[in-house]
Amino acid sequence: MPVLASFARTSSRIRSEHLRSVLMGLLSVSALAVTADHAQAQSAPDPNSAKARVSRAAALAPAPQSSETPANGGNNTPIMQNTVSGFGQTAGDPGPYFSAPMGTQHFLGDWGGVQPWLLKHGIHLMAAINEEFAGNVTGGKQRAYSDAGQVGIELDVDWDKLAGIRNFWTHTLVVNGHGQSVSRNFGDSIAGVQQIYGARGNVVAHMVAMYGEATFVHNRIDVSAGWIPVGSFFAASPLFCDFMNVAMCGNPAPNKYTEGNRDWPSGNLGAVVRVMPTMNTYVMAGLFAVSPHSYNGGISGWSWAQSGLGKFSTPVEIGWTPRFGHNQLQGHYVLGYSYDNSRYVNLYEDIHGNSWQATGQPRRYEAGRNSAWLMIDQMLMRNGPGNTNGLIALAGAMYSDGQTVAMRDHEWAGLVDTGSAWGRPLDTVGAMYQHFDMSHTAALQQESSLALGLPYQDNQWGAVYGPQSHENVYELFYSAHVARAMAIQPDFQYIQRPSATTTFHDAAVLGIQFTVVL
Repeated sequence: MPVLASFARTSSRIRSEHLRSVLMGLLSVSALAVTADHAQAQSAPDPNSAKARVSRAAALAPAPQSSETPANGGNNTPIMQNTVSGFGQTAGDPGPYFSAPMGTQHFLGDWGGVQPWLLKHGIHLMAAINEEFAGNVTGGKQRAYSDAGQVGIELDVDWDKLAGIRNFWTHTLVVNGHGQSVSRNFGDSIAGVQQIYGARGNVVAHMVAMYGEATFVHNRIDVSAGWIPVGSFFAASPLFCDFMNVAMCGNPAPNKYTEGNRDWPSGNLGAVVRVMPTMNTYVMAGLFAVSPHSYNGGISGWSWAQSGLGKFSTPVEIGWTPRFGHNQLQGHYVLGYSYDNSRYVNLYEDIHGNSWQATGQPRRYEAGRNSAWLMIDQMLMRNGPGNTNGLIALAGAMYSDGQTVAMRDHEWAGLVDTGSAWGRPLDTVGAMYQHFDMSHTAALQQESSLALGLPYQDNQWGAVYGPQSHENVYELFYSAHVARAMAIQPDFQYIQRPSATTTFHDAAVLGIQFTVVL
């Protein structure tokens, strides 16, 4: 049974030469939670910025093949974060997308012979450490720096090998995070420069994912059910966590900041069905219970029977994963839509359509919430074998209802390449531009607060420092493979209009990320 999964909520990717058979799908720990990366802040909870990546990278290829070429083209270090969108597909074998990586390299080797024995019996065990240090050298409301880190443990079990139950896997991912967000410290609540931050609950072991996965009809139908981070299946790509900014890593904003589509390290009770009509197309749909609480599953993620779970979100995604030309240039073209049938409060209006702050009347509730996304990535030039070993262009957009969500849309465009051209095939370099438009409804509410002399209301992204309009983020990184299953990534980000206002000057941020799979 082909496998694919990963470790990560964030993730850059460490590349290792011997990781040659790593899975490129990486939907981890549970096909859905493979890589932890947002470390929990010790301040106000940020339930939606949980995407994280404990190790990042390479487990993105699909089947347990014995080839000596990394399936993901050299980015070899398990991610811990799920990514579907066709990345788990190999020629001749469609899936499953959501299982653990076979043959992932470990810094500590084969654990004295223990790991080969575990793999032989269908037990895939992975532990990863991720640390991210960042500070703004200019701009923002003040100079600040911080470290955020995470330890994650992923257990994926192939029950065919362990107990003779064919085509069935279970996935579990637990993380522990520490540190705080430097972006919050220098006044940006929109696009945190560190992946590992938020929604950890400040507990020893936070449950990210625990679910079962079964495949049918030669892996063309894949069903997963249990405790699943929605954003690890939908609108996900392993390329996103090459970048350190959390607004992109794993699953792009604004969806992961909404109750019905949360991602790492938050999970929802639900199920996902993926069908592949052809070898290069898929249709995927899910049904998830919506948690009305700040922390899904409680502060630890283990309390699944929370109150108020009577509403559902229903994401749907279709994808086309073609390969072009003699060099088999891989592409991923994804279109998705999600509907949450919950009732949410209008950010500005009272029951008569006026400012609820000015009139004191009850607030208006909106029935249902829509969101949609379009994602594209295409390899332009191949540097070697593997689904990501080459120059890749990526772009996309995501929209959410602006009446109830403070961010209306998010657009991005970027490039990622390996270091093959300069003799460093296990390294990765990338650049990304992101644009965020805040909703008109949110701006009206903030202008009302200003006119009435009232404090600004926090929103899904946290503190508000003035009427919000838009924000831009530019990022450049270089991830260097420095040892087996270990990478160090210097990172530069420039934040225009921190927190989408003109309250603070533009911020320039320097950071460095360290990842190792033990």
